[in-house]
Amino acid sequence: MDRESRPECPENSRGAPGASTRDLPLPAGTALSSHRRVNPSPLLSPVQRRIAAAALTLLAAMGLAGLLGLGVVALGRLLAHFSSVLWPLATAGVLALMLRPWVGWLETRLRLGRLGAVIVLYAVFTGVVTGALLLAAPAVIGQIVDLVTYLPKLAEKLSGYVQASYPEWKALADREVGLPLWTQLVERAVEEAKGLLAHAWPSLRTAVGGVSAAATFLTGAAVVPVYLFFFLLAAGFSTRGLGEHLPFLSPPMRDDVVFLVGEFVSIVEAFFRGQLLIALAMGVLLALGFSLIGLKFGLALGLVLGALNVIPYLGSIIGLAVALPLAFFQAPDGGWLMVGWVLLVKVAVQTIEGWVLTPRIMGHQTGLHPVAIIFAVFFWGTALGGLLGMLLAIPLTAFVVTAWRLVRRKYFATLHAA
Repeated sequence: MDRESRPECPENSRGAPGASTRDLPLPAGTALSSHRRVNPSPLLSPVQRRIAAAALTLLAAMGLAGLLGLGVVALGRLLAHFSSVLWPLATAGVLALMLRPWVGWLETRLRLGRLGAVIVLYAVFTGVVTGALLLAAPAVIGQIVDLVTYLPKLAEKLSGYVQASYPEWKALADREVGLPLWTQLVERAVEEAKGLLAHAWPSLRTAVGGVSAAATFLTGAAVVPVYLFFFLLAAGFSTRGLGEHLPFLSPPMRDDVVFLVGEFVSIVEAFFRGQLLIALAMGVLLALGFSLIGLKFGLALGLVLGALNVIPYLGSIIGLAVALPLAFFQAPDGGWLMVGWVLLVKVAVQTIEGWVLTPRIMGHQTGLHPVAIIFAVFFWGTALGGLLGMLLAIPLTAFVVTAWRLVRRKYFATLHAA
């Protein structure tokens, strides 16, 4: 028999190149699976892999949240440390946000250059502020001094009234406050209040701490007009060339960063411009209403509460806490009737603010729930060291919501689709 017609044996063809075991005849009784390569079983089942992926994602999210929290705390410490340097810049920046539209109006209507429009606006603004201070400052400052002097007497009257009218509540308070736990809580609350007051406006605290500190405060106040002048000369913030300074980011990520920065600047500008006008209008209305009903210190109290409305709900909370006891214990026409008049003025002004001022000045609401606004005010106030955090609470929260919507729509949707 020729070699070509001789059938090849399996032993001779196992090592031949290009030979495959699937082409070889199998011995009788041999299972097919014994000649095939069997893949080992996976280490984790599909359910276990999903659980592990979810755990790793949660761990990464917790780490990222921790890093963001540390960054916010570090930023708050930094702002508190350099507050005496930053508050003139912040004040000038807020005033520039309010006055910049008028600069554009003067440029268009009077056909002035940028410098000429700023000089005209500066002269008008300075004259108006100086006249208002000369006319209203003596009465307002006098009422503020009298109110601060009267507050201890007001607290004494309130304590005597509670003791006389509700002795069981007074006895319960005296008994409970004497416990060590409540004593520690009260001391802790007092320390926190002192710390918040110290961080709320450190420059005000240092202004009364000595001649040198007062000189520093006055120097900062004197620099505010200089900062304001140059801020008004600038055409405004633009993100047009920001992407060129971020070459280390990918083009999609760079576009997102530029978009978010522009959104943050727009939110801050719109919020402060609108909220300051609303606070000014509410201060005038509250001062007028309190003065008409005959509330003691009504002029100063209304203007101060209006200014505090720059921080949402802060003016309302402090206003009710001060105005209601003041109306009740006012001599000789105080009592529940005066309390009712104060509440009527407060409700009327709040209604005007909600239905007229805010829609016409700001155009739209922030879209945040009132509970979320109150939480944001206290959260950012604690995180950024007091007043600055409270002022930036709504813009920062609106920016976080905008960033979250962008990330969820652009990145999380992609991951979910994948």
